[in-house]
Amino acid sequence: MAKTKKYSNDEMTIVWEADKCIHSGICVKGLPDVFRPKVRPWLRIEAASTDALINQVKQCPSGALTYYMNDEDDNTSEVLYTKVEVLENGPLLVYGTLRVTHRDGTQETKNKTTAFCRCGKSDNKPYCDGAHVKLEFKG
Repeated sequence: MAKTKKYSNDEMTIVWEADKCIHSGICVKGLPDVFRPKVRPWLRIEAASTDALINQVKQCPSGALTYYMNDEDDNTSEVLYTKVEVLENGPLLVYGTLRVTHRDGTQETKNKTTAFCRCGKSDNKPYCDGAHVKLEFKG
């Protein structure tokens, strides 16, 4: 069963889906006072501004971290420009809403950030599952 946790402040809610997390550490490096993997609860939402939290969540390569605004009339979480980034020794990150068509013709929509495998060893192709770390992929 998928483990999902929600963390809220007055303005927003961050959703963490543990099964999607590839443990890239981008959240921890970006906001170490908020994302603390060795402490429970690991996410301390009150330790940063809402803008800083939004910017950091948008950088999550696996999509394990998402957010929504608590005010139903606030559409902030719906706006995300498409951006492609090649991580050194890691996945190809695509930020935005994508329609992925698989070899068998099935399609799925991916929102926010999607990490595509570059090392070729992922068990979840075309997506990254963190296999590049054990492989010590360089690229």
